[in-house]
Parts: sequence; C-alpha cells; structure tokens
Amino acid sequence: MVAATVGGVAASTGSATAAPAQAAETRRRLIRLISRMSLEEKVGQLFVSRVYGHSATDPDQADIDLNMKELGVRTAAELVARYHVGGIIYFSWAHNTREPHQIADLSNGIQRAGLAQPTPLPLLISIDQEHGIVARIGKPATLMPGAMALGAGGSRSDARRAATIAGRELAAMGVRQNYAPVADVNVNPANPVIGVRSFGAVPAAVGDLVAAQVAGYQGGGVAATCKHFPGHGDTETDSHYGLPVITHTREEWERLDRPPFTEAVRAGIDSIMTAHIVVPSLDPSEDPATLSRPILTGVLREELGYDGVVVTDSLAMEGVRTKYGDDRVPVLALKAGCDQLLNPPSIAVAWNAVLAAVRGGELTEERIDQSVLRILLLKDRLGLLRDPYASHREVDRTVGTAAHLATADRIAERTTTLLENTGGLLPLNRRRQPRLLVVGADANSPSGTTGPPVPVLAGALTELGFTVTALPTGTNPTPAKIDEAVAAAAGKDAVIVATYNVTAAGAQRTLVSRLAATGVPVVAVAIRNPYDVARLTGQRAVLATYSWTDVELRAAARVIAGRARPRGRLPVPVQRADDPARVLYPVGHGLSY
Repeated sequence: MVAATVGGVAASTGSATAAPAQAAETRRRLIRLISRMSLEEKVGQLFVSRVYGHSATDPDQADIDLNMKELGVRTAAELVARYHVGGIIYFSWAHNTREPHQIADLSNGIQRAGLAQPTPLPLLISIDQEHGIVARIGKPATLMPGAMALGAGGSRSDARRAATIAGRELAAMGVRQNYAPVADVNVNPANPVIGVRSFGAVPAAVGDLVAAQVAGYQGGGVAATCKHFPGHGDTETDSHYGLPVITHTREEWERLDRPPFTEAVRAGIDSIMTAHIVVPSLDPSEDPATLSRPILTGVLREELGYDGVVVTDSLAMEGVRTKYGDDRVPVLALKAGCDQLLNPPSIAVAWNAVLAAVRGGELTEERIDQSVLRILLLKDRLGLLRDPYASHREVDRTVGTAAHLATADRIAERTTTLLENTGGLLPLNRRRQPRLLVVGADANSPSGTTGPPVPVLAGALTELGFTVTALPTGTNPTPAKIDEAVAAAAGKDAVIVATYNVTAAGAQRTLVSRLAATGVPVVAVAIRNPYDVARLTGQRAVLATYSWTDVELRAAARVIAGRARPRGRLPVPVQRADDPARVLYPVGHGLSY
C-alpha cells in the first residue's frame, strides 16, 4: 500500500498503476487541490445523489417537482451548485436513462455544472448496471447475461468480455462507475435480494468470475464496484426493507463470504460497496456493516489490505435506517471507514449532518480529506480530471453495435442450462413438431427490453420456423387461465412454459401439471431461479436461463430449436422440494445434445 498524508492523516492511493514518480506527483497535485477547497466542497465530494430528469438543466416539469420535493432543488445543475456533490447515480425510474444520446447529454450537463463550481471538479456518474435482472439502461445498449448465467457458463473469458463491452458502452455515455460485479456467494436458495445476481454458490468459482469482471469493467473504462461487503449471500431478509442478520461464524465467513472479495482486492478493484447487514461474528455491536468500524476498517482495510474507495449501499434502504436516524447514518458511515455516501433520503439532512460533525469535532477535517483524496485519485485514474465529457460520435461507435450484440448472443448460448430432457424431447424439430404453444409468467423484462418473456420466447421461436401461439398466464395463473391454456394445448406438438420463482403452493405448479396431463410434451423454462425445477411435475424437459432479458430468452429459443447446444452447468445446487437436506441436482449438473 502506498499512502499519502493529507492534513496529517494517511490516505491510500487506491490501485494506481502509474510509475512511482508520476503517482507521487499526482498525489501532490491532488493534495494541493484539496487544500484550496472549502469544507462545504469537501463534504459535497463524499455524496452520490439521485436526481430526477433527462436533462441537467431542463428536465420535465414532473421531474422538477420531484426534485423540489425530495432534494430542494429544481435540476441536477442546481444540486451540484448547492451541495457540490461528487457523484450522481442514474436510475430508470428517475427518468435519467431514456436513450444513449440523451444519457450522454445528461452526463455532459452534469459535468458542466461540476466544472462551473468555485473549485471546478468533474463528477463521478454511477449506475447499477449488473446485467441480467438488474440494469438501468436497456435497448439499444447491449444487455449481457447476468451473473448466475455467467456462473453457469463458467468461462472467465466470457465474464471478462461481457464486462469489457458493458464498461465501454457505459463510458461512452459518460457513466464511469458501475456498481458491479456482485461478489456475494448465494448459498441460500431463499435469498430474496441476491439470488441470480450472484455468480453461484461456490466461493472459489465466484471469486474467479468477480476478478474477471473487475478486469473487464476497468479495462473498459469504468470503475468496478464489487458488492455487498462483507457478503449478502446467506439471508432471507431483503435489506431494502429490513435489517438482515448473517449468522455465519468467523470460520464460515472466511470460507464462504471472504474469497470473492479477496480476489477483487487482488484484481485491483476500484471501489467496494458495503452491505446493510449485521454480522455478529465480525462485529458484536449489531451495527450494520455500513456503519461498522470493526468490519470496514478492521476487516476490509486492515485484514484484506484494501486501500481504494468504499461506497455505501443506498442510505435510503431500510436496513441502514432501522437503528439510527438519517442525520446520524452518514456520520457513522464515515467514522466506520466509508468514502462515498450513496443516495441519502435527504441530501440536505445528510450533508448538513456531516458538516456539523466536522465543525463540532466528532469528525476531523483530516478524516474528510482522506476520503476526498481517494475519490479524486479515482477520478484522476479514470481520466475525468483531464476530460470528463461524452460524445455522440463515441456513442454511435460503441453502444449497441452489431459486434457487441452478437457477442452477447454467443455468450448467452453458452450459459443456457438443460436440467431435464426425458426421452430426448429436445431439441424440437420445426418440421416434425412445428406447432407450439408458449405460456407462462409475464413479468416485465428488465431495463425496457422488448419483453415480457412469453411474447419474446414466442417471437424467437417463430423466427426459427415454428408456428407459435402465445398465451401469457402470469406468475399466479387463475383457474380460468389454466383452463384456457389447457384448451389451447389441444393439437399442439409441444408446450413451452416460462416459470418464475415457483412456490410450493403456487398456481404455476398446477399449470405445468395440468398441461402435462394433456399428453402434449411440456418444456419448462425457468426464467429466473433454477430452483423452480424442484417444484415441477409432469414436464419432459427443463431449461434454466437465470434471467428473462431478451438475450437469454432468445438463446433459450435457439437451444430448444437445436440451433445451439446447451452448455451451461448449474452454479448452485438444487435441493429436493420434499427434503431440502437432499440435493436433487448438484453444482455442475447440466445436460447437452
């Protein structure tokens, strides 16, 4: 670790790769810059805020109203001017991500606001673009298979290539920090918040793919952010709505949760996101990890040797707000060892609370300088201090190109997993089995892709030469809808059923068994969790796609039609529904033809 002293406090440099003399000069230059900043500007650099609207200066009136209500400003430019924020996070629901040229223009407007401050500084624009089920930018940008799909593919080169393409496209739109990859090890099938966002259940395999994606994103020009430290993979509580408690012993944490984060640090990860979880074996105080000095400073900084930027998970999540008020949370996060404070519910409350903590002596200005230096070093490594702007030309050259889309399709084919294939039903032949019925879950596809899944699957199979009838039946089909599907199956050569998180008492089980009872061969496609297969009966074949984005559904269609061979292997075990202590399909299971 190389350290610089800012105001008497050692500040780490992150994973700088420049020659020692050049790195030392960069540190001195940034220290001089920090010395000229006001306390208000320094505190602002720590915050990454949401903001509503497609434009930094001229958003729609509805977005102006939301900004005034939640942030006390009209526009992104006003937010930057008032609070000197160091970053902005984009969301689709905040209307930030209409299309690539607009995103680039929004990024440029935000950067112009940053450079218009008394101390001109660019912003670090961030996003949750994990791919798979969590993404904020959809078509025409390239959407890659998600983490568990890549885990099923098992290819480090595919994982790295997917992240490189994703990083290049984000950078072209002015987004330079991505909150990915997920480093959590999903050892709990009931996990409501991670699941298929994880690469799998085997720590070493997850670590390999995390390291590959760190190299890919950062090679593509964005800061990677692995999450959620110290590990969110074994919980039945969603930290968006409650405060999960992880009961792993210290030995279990070392064996299960630590390895992917160790690999990320070894790979030179630019930033690490904290989890709003309680881990008593690491900190008996029962503070969430985001606010825990023993976890963030003791374990992450001192034991793992991490010296880069630590960003909180969203401070608007219930998991970090259950024990302390919104005025205390940002102060405690900084005392624990965080650098970036992400999306506080009220920027005014949080910003003023940190200012008051410094002026009252609870936080020293030297401690603030330490985090500001880390953040500026990251911005410098990304080239933002030299040129923070995006261009339409680069968007056109990079985002959603034919080559990128073709690569996504090829990678997706290598992730599709065939779990069952009784009697060699698959692949279907468009001449011998031309008439298909596609039914099932109709969840909206992530990121504004074509979706929902039933018409996407039906459309893809139609393009492959089948005669297809589509009948969305929903994630909880009614008896009348099930009867309609059964009637529609008459005269068909096969039925494709898209399943989505099948439960023990769920109507999706009834749908599959009733369709199978017609005698028409049934192919189930688990479009989210592969665990669905344990609760289904009567089907002849089961595929797992790990997400219902277009790229994965089109790949499943090609596998069903025999245009691609299934090559995926389960990255998690599937337990029996009637006896969870017994494994139905182990890690590594997967059929082919």
